[in-house]
Amino acid sequence: MNMRVWLSLAACVALAACDPAIPDSGDGVGFGDYESYSAQRARDAALASPRRQPPANAPVNAPVNAPINAPTNAPLATVASTGPATGAPSAAEINAALGRDTATPAAPARSGTSISDEQDFQAVSSRESIESDAQRIERQRAQYQQAPVTALPSRPQDTGPNLAEYALSTSNAPGEKVYRRGFTTQRRYDRACGSYASSALAQAAFLKAGGPQRDKLGVDPDGDGFACAWDPRPFRAAKG
Repeated sequence: MNMRVWLSLAACVALAACDPAIPDSGDGVGFGDYESYSAQRARDAALASPRRQPPANAPVNAPVNAPINAPTNAPLATVASTGPATGAPSAAEINAALGRDTATPAAPARSGTSISDEQDFQAVSSRESIESDAQRIERQRAQYQQAPVTALPSRPQDTGPNLAEYALSTSNAPGEKVYRRGFTTQRRYDRACGSYASSALAQAAFLKAGGPQRDKLGVDPDGDGFACAWDPRPFRAAKG
């Protein structure tokens, strides 16, 4: 009987040793459970630990997604701005390791919209002077040649009738009979006017053949003095 009691007590002691230690109830005051209390203590420990400060030569505004390995041929400003935020070597150390000369800054590249060499005052003043400019003007004056002034060439006399002059000499409207005409068929009129490329050519031929008094060509059957529906009113309007 005593042996059973001792075995039961030994089993209880073994089970008690396997259970996790119960935290102090005073430490968990204000938390719903022990997990919340442990999480809060972890945050307090992280806030209390000293932060690792970036080096003095690290850029102030380093990009978050900056590449870790800057290209070896990057300029000084690029190396300084693309390095990691913490633990990065200085720009001077990188350029010294690459054998770069940072004493003389590189000249900025000239863009395609820059002024030309002839319009750059510094470039022109470096190679030109007042004396050279005067000599260049004298050379240009020596090469200048003025064409001789001659009379205007005479225009050949127009052998054909002047339609504008004839139009301004008339006052009747198209279709208004002024001259006597004989009988002319519509077929002859259409055939006669169809032989000219325009009514202006027909009117010129009509005047040259004795018009407007006579109509040998059969192009003015109504006797208004205008052949093949030629209209003098545009010439009259241009004058007025």
